[in-house]
Amino acid sequence: MLYSEERKKMCEIVKTMFDRFQTNAAGGNLSLKVSDKHFIMTPTLMSQNYRCDLSPFQILVVDKELNIIEGEGRLTREINMHMACYEENPAINCVIHAHAKESMVWASMGKDMPNITEATQKIGDIPCLDYRPATSPELAALVRDTIAERDADKIPAGLLLERHGLVVADKSLEKAYDMVERIEYNAYVAYKMYLLSKVGENIDFQKDYHYNLDE
Repeated sequence: MLYSEERKKMCEIVKTMFDRFQTNAAGGNLSLKVSDKHFIMTPTLMSQNYRCDLSPFQILVVDKELNIIEGEGRLTREINMHMACYEENPAINCVIHAHAKESMVWASMGKDMPNITEATQKIGDIPCLDYRPATSPELAALVRDTIAERDADKIPAGLLLERHGLVVADKSLEKAYDMVERIEYNAYVAYKMYLLSKVGENIDFQKDYHYNLDE
């Protein structure tokens, strides 16, 4: 089986995401650049049909023309959004799209997520992109333009999709999932602070500290 270890790791991570409410039965998808020629990606309906409990052979191996080389299932229609990230920034090796519970609060409000926690500072701004229909070429184009506007070394990248979810792009599968987890904690902390500010607490969302961003 091609890229067996990478496909096994993707299965483990996507199941963890589902169990931790970082995506839901309404969708989500993961992809990873495994060579100059090939990507691996979760199949369509992985959440609805399988609750993200996949076997490694269900992880698809595809080429740059999106031909399925190996694997069981069909490509998600959101492959266009993933490919837009890879094409715009060669440093991106992994893209995770999730319907993460805490992040969905900010995405559904159409608000940029305040970056509050020390653990998320290296990601910089967490903008909410204007609404485009799910799986549409328009959504892929908007994500492409947003990635293109960032400096090439500005990864990881974390983007909210209005009324839809979260996209994280990073250098590896492990790093991308780590950032999904960090953004979810930040989302929870940020909306609690937002609520407290509405009932009279004096909260500064923009404190400027000298953070240690070294890994």
